[in-house]
Amino acid sequence: MNSIFSGTRLRDMIRSIRACKTAAEERGVVRKECADIRASINENDPHDRHRNLAKLMFIHMLGYPTHFGQMECLKLIASPGFPEKRIGYLGLMLLLDERQEVLMLVTNSLKQDLNHTNQYVVGLALCALGNICSAEMARDLAPEVERLIQFRDPNIRKKAALCSTRIVRKVPDLAENFVNAASSLLKEKHHGVLITGVQLCYELCTINDEALEFFRKKCTEGLIKTLRDITNSAYQPEYDVAGITDPFLHIRLLKLLRVLGHGDADASDLMTDILAQVATKTESNKNAGNAVLYECVETIMAIEDTSSLRVLAINILGRFLSNRDNNIRYVALNMLMKAIAFDDQAVQRHRVTILECVKDPDASIRKRALELVSLLINENNVKQLTKELIDYLEISDEDFKEDLSAKICSIVEKFSPEKLWYIDQMLKVLSEAGKFVKDDVWHALIVVISNASELHGYTVRQLYKAVLTYSEQETLVRVAIWCIGEYGDLLVNNVGMLGIEDPITVTESDAVDVVEDAITRHNSDMTTKSMALVALLKLSSRFPSISERIKDIIVKQKGSLLLEMQQRAIEFNSIVDRHKNIRSSLVERMPVLDEATFNVRRAGSLPASVSTMAKPSVSIPNGVAAAPLVDLLDLGSDDILAAPSSSGADFLQDLLGVDLGSSPVQSGATPGPKAGADLLMDILSIGTPSPSPAQNNTSSVDLLSTAGINNNPSTALDTLSSPAPAHISTTASAGGMFDLLDGLSPSPSKEATNGPAYPPIVAYESSTLKIEFTFSKPSGNPQETNVQATFINLSPNTFTDFIFQAAVPKFLQLHLDPASSNTLPASGNITQNLKVTNSQHGKKSLVMRMRIGYKVNGKDALEEGQISNFPRGL
Repeated sequence: MNSIFSGTRLRDMIRSIRACKTAAEERGVVRKECADIRASINENDPHDRHRNLAKLMFIHMLGYPTHFGQMECLKLIASPGFPEKRIGYLGLMLLLDERQEVLMLVTNSLKQDLNHTNQYVVGLALCALGNICSAEMARDLAPEVERLIQFRDPNIRKKAALCSTRIVRKVPDLAENFVNAASSLLKEKHHGVLITGVQLCYELCTINDEALEFFRKKCTEGLIKTLRDITNSAYQPEYDVAGITDPFLHIRLLKLLRVLGHGDADASDLMTDILAQVATKTESNKNAGNAVLYECVETIMAIEDTSSLRVLAINILGRFLSNRDNNIRYVALNMLMKAIAFDDQAVQRHRVTILECVKDPDASIRKRALELVSLLINENNVKQLTKELIDYLEISDEDFKEDLSAKICSIVEKFSPEKLWYIDQMLKVLSEAGKFVKDDVWHALIVVISNASELHGYTVRQLYKAVLTYSEQETLVRVAIWCIGEYGDLLVNNVGMLGIEDPITVTESDAVDVVEDAITRHNSDMTTKSMALVALLKLSSRFPSISERIKDIIVKQKGSLLLEMQQRAIEFNSIVDRHKNIRSSLVERMPVLDEATFNVRRAGSLPASVSTMAKPSVSIPNGVAAAPLVDLLDLGSDDILAAPSSSGADFLQDLLGVDLGSSPVQSGATPGPKAGADLLMDILSIGTPSPSPAQNNTSSVDLLSTAGINNNPSTALDTLSSPAPAHISTTASAGGMFDLLDGLSPSPSKEATNGPAYPPIVAYESSTLKIEFTFSKPSGNPQETNVQATFINLSPNTFTDFIFQAAVPKFLQLHLDPASSNTLPASGNITQNLKVTNSQHGKKSLVMRMRIGYKVNGKDALEEGQISNFPRGL
């Protein structure tokens, strides 16, 4: 390590630090040097002060703390000599920032130097103020800076303009003080002063509306003349950059014209000719020319409607897309995304070039081009563009397949002209990128297939052929085995043949082979295996000739490592082996799923603990419906029975074609039908919570077990797989069970039509608004309460944009219907229906927090409150 002494020069210290071989050695050198500098500061030696500060700046750039030298900056600034001031101001800008309290001490020195007779000292003070000016300093020194804008030397005027820009950013209230001075700078011939003046005017226009109007009226024509002179000027070596005369000034002038022309038709008309001239005369073979053209396009898009100019600007962006520079192509794609809002047809003409950008090696360009393509698609070009995207999907990189497949699915769902085309495109996506497709996409596909009854045969045949080739695509396999389970007989018998397809020969064994392969493949996940097991149960009814083979496949799953698969295999085997009389009814084809319901659910409009009366409405054309928020066959969901009104339970009821709602149980009644419903849910692969002790001891006999299974769980598996014991009697309770299964729904309720009456309440009242609740209960469901809310306007003013929001605890579920109107007339009323489900009925009372928002005379109003005076028994 080299020795460092107190009088070491800056270059010697730098040499010593660079000679260090380790970080620890460097820290040692810096510590020693800092100690020497502290000693010199304590001695208050003015001769070494500038040298010490220079060393501190180098140490600061290395990342070491140098706060102990901040006062040395102020001392050097206060020195009379220019060299000391220069190093002092440099240290001030490097070692301090506007948040330092020490900075307050330098304001007086800055004020003195701004009035100094030496213009170079004035320049130093302006540079420092422009870099570290705080709001307090701006207010104190603004008059001096405003005066220096008119200084005789152009360098001082330039620095004063830049310093003024910093001041108006920090204190916008001072903007009006600089308007006249800034307008005078626009007449400058010196390009350095002119460009800073244009920048100052730009800042003033964005900060102050009065300044914007002033420059729009007084300076627009002068700015246009200046831009025309620069565009048409002859070659000037001092300003020429790649054949463009001062492109930096070009860009600043275009940005200022963009602000002046935005929202003002007269100013836009004045600058139309010069913008067209810049767009046509500027060369685009160099980066400087491209920069000017890009700003020109930005300005054309921002000013008021000039359709011919916008077409010219979009054509320039189209040329940018053919440029080899990635940055130029990226900014062109960004600008085209904005341009679609102005002229969609002009952008459509560059569709081929944009599609090529989707295949670009650069990931950023690919993603931006893909977003632009999705904006270009409409009903007329959807087939052509979708084909191009799917063709590229086959050869695209793995890391891009997820984004590309998601975008294709979104496009197909939104613009599908017919269900047949939709199904074909979705099958292509699933075949090429099935493992990247999200769950809600294939859920939506199954909903569409369910509704397209005339395409069931075609769809199952196409899926069968696809899954033979692309068996590694998990999502494709799921959709295929679901369709084979539902429509396997159509596959084997070639039912519903379309003119565009050739007949294929598929035996019953071939169809079962596909399902068996899915359930035995080692990399199939739980969802796929569960769906395959359900499909096998359904095929055992559709293909009775090979039911024994299907039974053997199901029996093998008794040894599965997955407990859920073991349990379902035992139950399904029992159905296949011992209950053939009810099997066909149990596994009949699923009814058509309600597209509108799933569309709303997919959009996230399910009843939740926090609801609003304004529900989003999503419309997908041509019957292409959305899927629910849960898996189609979520075999392990324990929430389904606990919250029967949730989306998952409703969807599974629709999917399996049975009514899984519990039968109403009155006080003191035997809950046998309820236990039977639970059993049926268990049989159909729907996860349920463990039954309560009361359910374990009901008189309803388990269809698949002896009466001792519930009491002795260790013998459950053996008993379930053995023949039915002879001692099970066909008593009334057992008969009730068979009635339940044969009818596939609980027994109808015998309750009275009308529930008990509850008194109405005043839920909320203020000086302007009153809310009344009336209650009713549907027969047979004590947990559910229907509430009609009446909103009464107590004021003489009409409330518009009226919206009622409510939140309830987790043990409650709340659903809000739309209000009768969103306008509440003066002294009038509107109504809205609510449905509340209390899962803790009889244990906890209803409670609700509510918020009402509306507008009165154009002003927003908000009222909040808590409702806790609900009648008992709800």
